[in-house]
Amino acid sequence: MDQKIEAMSDEDAARIEKQRSWVRDHFEPQARSEYDNLSGKLRLIQSIIAAGWIEPSETWKLQSLGVAFGDALAQALGLAWVTVEDEYGRDPALQVPSTTILVFPLTAISKRIERGDKVEVVDLFNSAMRTVQDARQKGA
Repeated sequence: MDQKIEAMSDEDAARIEKQRSWVRDHFEPQARSEYDNLSGKLRLIQSIIAAGWIEPSETWKLQSLGVAFGDALAQALGLAWVTVEDEYGRDPALQVPSTTILVFPLTAISKRIERGDKVEVVDLFNSAMRTVQDARQKGA
């Protein structure tokens, strides 16, 4: 089966929003607008990881961090959330508009934590930014 890329369904968008809210709600109510800032998102993700609030076995929570990480990439690079369906299932992804370039941020953090790697969110973010910018320049 080839990849099928489409706009997020209401159900897909609601699932992503639930995960986004879980991360954003780590801010005190009066500070939740910090999630609107790129640095606020990245700081919050790093703080949650550093505090050890998520066990490596808590996949949903780890993937929620991936949603927030994806929100940061989307904000910085003008990417759009889409749904990609293939022989492995249906997953949220980010797409560079008017290209076939896709980024799958959901597991960017979870796979590293599950392996026991130390995660430096800003370094991971900068690396992902360079990868997407390189792909754009190559005209993928």
